[in-house]
Formats: sequence, structure tokens, C-alpha cells
Amino acid sequence: MCGIVAVIGSRDAAPLLLKGLKTLEYRGYDSAGIVVLSGDKELHRTRAVGKVENLENKINKTQTKMVGNTGIAHTRWATHGEPSNRNAHPHISSGTVSIVHNGIIENYAELKISQESIGYKFTSDTDTEVIAHEIHDKLKGDVDLLAATLEAIKSFEGAYGLAVLSSKFPGRMVAARSG
Repeated sequence: MCGIVAVIGSRDAAPLLLKGLKTLEYRGYDSAGIVVLSGDKELHRTRAVGKVENLENKINKTQTKMVGNTGIAHTRWATHGEPSNRNAHPHISSGTVSIVHNGIIENYAELKISQESIGYKFTSDTDTEVIAHEIHDKLKGDVDLLAATLEAIKSFEGAYGLAVLSSKFPGRMVAARSG
């Protein structure tokens, strides 16, 4: 069963996110990942297959990049795409929008075709990546993260929970659910 952890605070987010993921380990999962929004407004992501310990070891090797006080994390139980680094959450669209997601987007195949037709590239086999691209697409123009997310979720069919970050809106996060 998937799990989501999110942090906005004054302390470094990565250790808090890892601690949160460890509390979710009892639920079962096949991969885990985190993304931290750094002070330089960059999204830094690390993902790993297997235990949260594998993720923690990867982060410890690159800790200087995982510094920031805002982040999201996820433990994944594969529904679309095999357990792998490329399919682990968080997913990022165009370097600016990152999401984690529990549930299933039932109309992801149609959304993916539409998004590919306007130039989005897919780096995973998951239904989740369409969420990141849809929100990114809605951020075009003079729209904030909440408005873009609210507009994007109108196109999703299925039951889901998600957390969204954008490097364009540091210190902000959106959470949404349906079903």
C-alpha cells in the first residue's frame, strides 16, 4: 500500500521525510523516493527500489543536494509499471512540478496520448506521471499552484490522493484527494 509524507518547515526536510517513510514501512511497498525543494528553487529527487534503507543510503551519498525545508516522499506499491527507479515516485514534469500519488488514474492512457501530442515526454510506465504533466500544463500563464492543481484534477478519473510541489512556488504545497 502506498504512503505519502510531506514537509514544509524551518528544518531540513530530508531527515523528516525519511523518518516519515520509515513509519509507513509496515504497510508494504516496493520502492520509495523523496524530492526536496532546495533554497536555490531546484527540485532534487532520489528514488530507490526496495527498502527505505536503500533510499536513505543513496541520499547519504548525495546529501549536499538534498537540502531544503520543503519536500514530499512516497512509498510505492506498483500498479502501473514494474518496481524500478524510473517508476518510483516522486515524478517531475519539466523540472518544475513534482508529485506523489496514491491510487489509480483510470483515464491515464487518454491523458498520456494528449500530453504526448503537445510535447510532453514520459520517463516512466506509471499512471502518476500524467498528473505531473497535467498540473505543469495548467501552470502556464499567470496561475498559482492551487489553481493549476484544481484545474488539472478536473480531468482525472479514479480514486487518488496526491501532494504537489513546484519550484515556482517555494514554501507552498497542494494536497488533493478524490474517492
